[in-house]
Parts: sequence; structure tokens; C-alpha cells
Amino acid sequence: MSLSHTAAEYMLSDALLPDPSSSRAKGLRLELPSDRLLKFVTVGLPLFLVSLAFAREFSAGSQISCFSPTNFTGKQSAYTDTACWDSLIHHGFDAEGRAITKSLWALKAFPYSLLVVAVLMYLPYLLWRYAAAPALHCDLLFIIDELDKSYNRSVRLVQHMKKVQQASAEPEQFWEEYERARRERYFEFPLLERYLTCKQHAHALVFIYILRNLLLLLFLAATCLYLVFLHLNIFFQDEFSCSIKTGLLEAEPHIPSLIPCKLVFFSVFQLISLSVGSVYVLLIPVVIYNALQLCQWDKGLLSVYEMLPAFDLLSRRMLTCPLNDLNIILLFLRANISELTSFSRLNAVSALREATANKEDIDTVIDFMTLLAGLEATKPKHQSYTPEAEGSTALSNGAALGRLFG
Repeated sequence: MSLSHTAAEYMLSDALLPDPSSSRAKGLRLELPSDRLLKFVTVGLPLFLVSLAFAREFSAGSQISCFSPTNFTGKQSAYTDTACWDSLIHHGFDAEGRAITKSLWALKAFPYSLLVVAVLMYLPYLLWRYAAAPALHCDLLFIIDELDKSYNRSVRLVQHMKKVQQASAEPEQFWEEYERARRERYFEFPLLERYLTCKQHAHALVFIYILRNLLLLLFLAATCLYLVFLHLNIFFQDEFSCSIKTGLLEAEPHIPSLIPCKLVFFSVFQLISLSVGSVYVLLIPVVIYNALQLCQWDKGLLSVYEMLPAFDLLSRRMLTCPLNDLNIILLFLRANISELTSFSRLNAVSALREATANKEDIDTVIDFMTLLAGLEATKPKHQSYTPEAEGSTALSNGAALGRLFG
């Protein structure tokens, strides 16, 4: 065997992808980067701020300071602070001088309401994890494995073609039979393409993904409205008048009817609410952008895999409305591009095809491998294909393929 043939065999052997490791199934990302960022911020921010509020409460002690009369003892002053903090009712007068009361209890419940907000923000993630992630994991594992296998099949096909061409006594006849096989699409492996085509007619994943974003958008808007309500009704009043003349103390003459009190933690709660509200308002466009990603196809990934003979969703115009499971799968394939070993190699082949002078000589990765293997010396130009030519050669294809691959 000549040195050039040996070099070609080594080159084609190196072009094969290694067998996938068992860690691929564990390394798949079942969340888009933007969704992961949203989960981290929407859930982590209120938990972080609430932990700071609780830490300040435990370190600072009482959250309220009431101005008790000077004749009150220390225990009476402590009782006044506790009673006013338990009630949190402001006693005042309207414009006509009538007594009115206003509950400030929402201030006491504010840290716990942020805990509820964090739980609500986690619900869309749980919905996706248990309703869509298992099926998505199976789809991604199968598709990634088949894409890499399709690339390896193309390389192995070129290896076989090289052996047949070396054993062929008539190179011109070999290339004629090769062109007939291309026209009959015998080089294709249609399982993956048909599977992806079926995913165009499925809508389970896209429905759950849209529902997830709608729920997240609803919870963000509800939280912002809740914080606006607190600011308009409660978060402008850090001082209030408290009444402790209830129960056994109602008939005590030395106790004043109203005692002025001030909320020590008021500025902290204002800062927390403004921080959460501002961040959530900024995240609303991000959620809308995530949902709008489904309105267009990610054709960059598909165009690279057009180099495979078994993959021509774009050239055959099989892409329809993007609101289907295939578009979701393409987005997650892009997020798991590191697990797709064949992508980098096909991307390099596509770049070389754009840079070559004779682009018509490279249609698929098989053409590129035949050129690298040194078969371009006898390879003819691709001939135009017509239905008349197909009819004239249909009867001889079986015998031709038998001689080529037999």
C-alpha cells in the first residue's frame, strides 16, 4: 500500500468521533442560561434580603420604639413597646375630627410575604423540572447521539468508498455509480430527520415552556403590584399613635389615650421593597424575551448539520411555524453545544467550504472527506439532476450499488 493511501486511512480514522462517555447523560443542561439566571435572581434575591432583615431583627432587638410617659417604669415601657408591636394599629382623626383606625399589620408580615414570593417564583421551575425535563432529557440524549453517529457514518462511508475505489479497475465508472447513489439518496440515514420532523408536530414542551414563562410573568407582576400597594398605603408612615388602654388598663386614669411610636426597621423594609421591586421590573422584559425566542427558528445549528447527507430540514423547507417542540429542542441543543462533539468539526468543514474556490465540489461532509482522502483527482463535477435523468438510470441503480458497495 502506498504512503498516500496509508496517510489517507490515518486521516479518516482520526476524523471519527470517540464513543460517547457515560457522563453525557448527567451533563445535559435542562435549563436555558437565561432561565437559570431568572431562577437564581427571582428566588435568591428575596431570600437573601429576608435573611438580612431577620438578622437585623435578632441583633437589634425591638423593632419599635414608643415614647412612654415619664412616670412609666422600665417594665411599663417594655410592656408598651410589646403591646404596640403586637397590635400595630394607628389611631388618628379624619378631617372632621372623627376617630379612625388603620392597621399596619402588613409591615409585620412583610418578611414572611417575601418568603411566600420566593416560593411562588420557584413554582415555575418545579413545573418545568417535573413536567417537561424528563421528556426533554430523553430527546436531547437521542438527538445528540444520532447527530454524532451520523457524522461518524459519513466518515466510515468515505473509508469504504476509498477501499472500493482502490480496488476498482475503472475509476470513471466508480464515480458514475457514486453520483447515481447520491441522486437516489442512498447515503442518507433518515431516522434522525424523521424524528425531528415528528417533533415539528408536537407541542407538549412548548406549551409547558410558555406556561412556565406566563406563570413567572404573573408572579413578577403580582409582586410588583403588592409592593406598590405597600408603598402607597403603609410604607410612607414610620410613626403612628398607639393605644394601650384595653382590657385591665382601660379604666386606668394615669395612662394616656394615645402613645406615639416609631418603627425602627421602617427604612430597612423600604430599602428591601424598593430593591426587590426594581429588580423584578427589570426582569419582566427578560421573561418576555425568553418567550419571544420561540417565534423564530435557530437556523444556525441546522445550517451546520446540512453538511450531513441525512439532514436537510432547511433545504427541503420542512420548517414551518416555530411554535413547536422542535424549536425548543434546538434552543436546548444550542445550550448543550459542548456535548455535541460533531458540531465543532462540521462547523469547521462549513467554514472551509465557504473559503474554497470550487464550492460546487463540496455539498456534504462526504465530499469534503473524499477531497481530503485524495480522491479529487478522478472525481467528476456534480452533474445537474433532472427527472428525465432519474428515469433513465433508475433500472441500473441496483446493479450499480451492488458493484459499488458489494
